[in-house]
Amino acid sequence: MSVEEDKPVVKISVEDRPVQIVKIDDESETHNFILDEEALNEILGRDEIRDKPICIISVAGAFRKGKSFLLNFMLRYLENQGSDDWMGPDEGPLNGFTWRGGMERDTTGILMWSKIFLVKLPEGREVGVALVDTQGSFDASSTVRDCATIFALSLMTSSVLVYNIFNNIQEDDLQHLHFFTEYGRLALEDSGQAPFQKLQFLVRDWQYPYEEPYGAEGGDNVLQKQ
Repeated sequence: MSVEEDKPVVKISVEDRPVQIVKIDDESETHNFILDEEALNEILGRDEIRDKPICIISVAGAFRKGKSFLLNFMLRYLENQGSDDWMGPDEGPLNGFTWRGGMERDTTGILMWSKIFLVKLPEGREVGVALVDTQGSFDASSTVRDCATIFALSLMTSSVLVYNIFNNIQEDDLQHLHFFTEYGRLALEDSGQAPFQKLQFLVRDWQYPYEEPYGAEGGDNVLQKQ
């Protein structure tokens, strides 16, 4: 992505918004999943992206761990095309996907940002980048099946899935990932496709920089020790 100097920070348009594309019917005993095809087609059927490859970036993980908050920084970056000052002023509001503090979940189902961002790859090809937010796992209202289905759907449909983890990579994080991945693998068993393309671990608020440094190299070292 090219970087332009002295470019003013672009604010998110009030017309752009998160759109729910997968809903969960909490009223039914089986918690059925409902795909809103009309909403999805409205986003992906626009003339400027209709013939472009789409790269879907999703963030998944436990509830109340800042997934929507993180996606809003991705939105800022894409809106400002990666310029040096893409983060904007410290006192500026963080708009985009809805987020709030507290114990109760905020995101339900799967949401896609209504704007697809056109990005030129190093080889010159242009692709559309879609940002997707997912319902957090293991909240009081969700069943294990709900959590597994949401995570598996994200794995199967994403070009890059960011696995959002807090403080450290624990054994149960890897066990949950294995379970969810198996769920996705079984769903694709007859298709011959891999359950996911690229999985990126993100450890938030890493507390041991004196053992392993921040960044990709430190993260790889932590994974090797698991």
